[in-house]
Amino acid sequence: MAKYLLLKHYRGAPAAVNDVPMDRWTPEELAAHVRYMNDFAARLEETGELVEHQALRPEGTFVRGDGEGRPPVTDGPFAETKDLIAGWTVIDVDSYERALELAGELSAAPGAGGEPINEWLEVRPFLTCLPTVIE
Repeated sequence: MAKYLLLKHYRGAPAAVNDVPMDRWTPEELAAHVRYMNDFAARLEETGELVEHQALRPEGTFVRGDGEGRPPVTDGPFAETKDLIAGWTVIDVDSYERALELAGELSAAPGAGGEPINEWLEVRPFLTCLPTVIE
C-alpha cells in the first residue's frame, strides 16, 4: 500500500471544465457537491483506502517564529495556501494507477447546474523512509 495526497485547488491548477466559482452555486448545488464528497469518502472508508478527507475554509494567515516570543503575522505578498488549497484527501492504495482512478472520480464531483466539475486534482505520493546504508 502507498499513500497519496489528492489535492483540490481554488486556483493554481488548470481551469476545470465546469469552472463556475463555488460562491455562485445555489444551495442545492452546494449540497449535492458536499454529498458527493461525503459519499466518496464513505466508500473509501469501507474499502480501507481512506486515510483522511478535509475541506478548507478560504481564510488563513502566514506565521513564522521571530525568536522574540511573538510571531509576525502577514497576509501577503505570498501566494498563500488559503488562495490555492481548497481541501485534500489522503488515500492508501495498492498502486499509482488506483490513485489516478480515484482522483478521476473525485474530479467529477457535481458543481454548477449539477454537472461534473471535472477539476484538475494534484496527485502526490507521500515520501517514504529512505533505505539506510549499513557498512
